[in-house]
Amino acid sequence: MSVTSPPRRSAEAASPQRGKPTAGVGGKIFSGLAHGAGIVILVTLAAVAAFLVVEAWPALTASPEELAEISWFSGGSLLAYIGPLVFGTVLASVLALLLAVPVSVGIALFISHYAPRRLAQSLGYLVDLLAAVPSVVFGLWGALWLAPILDPFFRWLSSALGFIPLFEGYQAPARNIMTAAVVLAVMLLPIVTAVSREVFLQTPTLHEEASLALGATRWEMVRQAVIPFGRSGVISAAMLGLGRALGETMAVLMVISPGMLYSFFLLKPGQHQTIAANIAAQFPEASGLSVSVLIATGLALFVITFAVNFAARAIVARRKDFSGAN
Repeated sequence: MSVTSPPRRSAEAASPQRGKPTAGVGGKIFSGLAHGAGIVILVTLAAVAAFLVVEAWPALTASPEELAEISWFSGGSLLAYIGPLVFGTVLASVLALLLAVPVSVGIALFISHYAPRRLAQSLGYLVDLLAAVPSVVFGLWGALWLAPILDPFFRWLSSALGFIPLFEGYQAPARNIMTAAVVLAVMLLPIVTAVSREVFLQTPTLHEEASLALGATRWEMVRQAVIPFGRSGVISAAMLGLGRALGETMAVLMVISPGMLYSFFLLKPGQHQTIAANIAAQFPEASGLSVSVLIATGLALFVITFAVNFAARAIVARRKDFSGAN
């Protein structure tokens, strides 16, 4: 007796249907919410920019004679008034970044690759908690505790390296741009450290083990595998911290002795002021055209922050192709 085998299904019939899967109701809802969130961000950004331009327009079109009627206005023109504020803002932020990034990267490497697990978890929690401290508290800490601590160091620095214009002419108390930069650097530490730590922890284990298998020490492994992999992430963390430093208000206002000069004397008081701190200091008594002047300085800060973030995205995208991640 011959047994006939059942007909075989063709490969095309047996294989699942190929092509783009159809999204269900939940997928469509999620896609709509995601697109809506992206549109909300763009609309909000455009609304903020439009508000700043509209409210600053009276100051942008005002004559020098009208601006001179403002009691605290100096410089003759709006550009001459905003220029020193932009200089002080950028100088304080860059100094804070130069102080914070090396320390933050070191802390992140210690937590991710050197510290024991329990100690690393504790340090990670402390770093995250430091980010939750209000800026007013940092300002009080800087004005009442840090400035007296830095006073003898600044005196020695001015006497030993006073021939360098950067450190010339220190005057007590230490209410200068350098003290503000130190306070800002402490405020940036948790942001830069947290982002850098997470990036370093994403280094592929095979990369690290391959480096160690070739006879590298732990530091050589970090230098050859971890740092190249996380370079773009560290740059992103630094730019994120720079954005925080550019917009910081209360801590700088409580620490610095304000001035409106283009000055590289880091230890002299009364030389610099930042845009955000100046707005906070002048806004309570401002009215009419003076409010428009302050909003115009806020527009300048908005443009600087936007330019910094745009440049950061460009740098990260350019360096990503040459990082160890690829």
